[in-house]
Amino acid sequence: MKTQPLILRKDQERRLLAGHCWIYSNEVDTQATPLKNLEPGQPVEILSDHERWIGHGYVNPHSLICARIVTRDRNHPLSPTLWLKRIHDALALRERLYKRPFYRLVFGESDGLPGLIVDRYDDLLAVQITTAGMERVRGEILAALEQVLRPRAIVLRNDTAVRELEGLPRSVETVLGTPEDHLTLIEHELAFEVSPLSGQKTGWFFDQAENRTRLARYGVGKRVLDVCSYIGAWGLRAAALGAEEVTCVDSSHTALERVADNAARNRLDNRVNHLHGDAFEVLRDLRDKGKRFDTVILDPPAFIKRRKDEKEGTQAYQRLNRLGIEVLEPGGLLVTSSCSFHMDRDTFLRSVQLAARRSGRNLQLLEVGQQGPDHPVHPAISETAYLKTCFLRVLPEF
Repeated sequence: MKTQPLILRKDQERRLLAGHCWIYSNEVDTQATPLKNLEPGQPVEILSDHERWIGHGYVNPHSLICARIVTRDRNHPLSPTLWLKRIHDALALRERLYKRPFYRLVFGESDGLPGLIVDRYDDLLAVQITTAGMERVRGEILAALEQVLRPRAIVLRNDTAVRELEGLPRSVETVLGTPEDHLTLIEHELAFEVSPLSGQKTGWFFDQAENRTRLARYGVGKRVLDVCSYIGAWGLRAAALGAEEVTCVDSSHTALERVADNAARNRLDNRVNHLHGDAFEVLRDLRDKGKRFDTVILDPPAFIKRRKDEKEGTQAYQRLNRLGIEVLEPGGLLVTSSCSFHMDRDTFLRSVQLAARRSGRNLQLLEVGQQGPDHPVHPAISETAYLKTCFLRVLPEF
């Protein structure tokens, strides 16, 4: 069966020829190729208005991003063979980078598999399918993962809200094996119990692993505050580096119970405690009580999930960082992150700088980290460079 063409409007191919793979609905010539005639996830051949070949991809007529390019090789359309090659290529990179099998195995567009996320926990794979195109070939993708990695278990973590933008239902499903919701992950010699079936995202935040190792370079001092701690990755790293008192803050009782368990697992429980509550409220309370810390770590969820949230989200980053700065000792270390891809690095830094000025403090930027190499950045797709983690020294005005 011949693949349906998707023809672009005049002069809409330049960004795609430069390497981007997203096609928006207003870039399609709907007279030549009516979107209403296409099914969600249907394979298409993307062509310019003068029929210049651009690539093979898939379409979703009901989404703002109505098509995604998967391959630019005309002789290799979407097929099980293509999925196998892309997964082999992704695995080759991770095996080159990591000694242990704990990492993000597939990172969507950056690995040539838009709409697919795969996190590897040794012989368990947590898979997230976020687009109709990948949902349509779900069986082929799962078969390819089984063939390449021979996992003991595969869990589909299709409970992310982004699926709703594609008209897809949300669910969590085990498709291979009978995995337990508790397994042990090793990150730089620390052991953490994680929950791939019920934890945030797929149970762990692999993207910050490289940044957590950077703490050793700067020293964390005696007292450390880890805000939005989840199950303690940053806080336990600080304790392992010699911090005498680490306080983890999170709004989830379950996450904080896991912090305590993980601290005990690593024999750090005498150094780690926790506070339950909203990050803003806890920080205000600590400030008002005169509590001070040598290092403050701020790793919140994305405050800007959609472009229309930009103003409100930017203000939230400013408030959080101002509160964090106000509980720092003079000369203290601020480690602050944004995972909002709608906020670029410079805008984030300006927000933190404004927070410092309003607190009467000066900043010295020491380093900016991004997501680890298991989350590679696609140079033509700025959206793949979503994580910014800034290491800053905070000084009083002088």
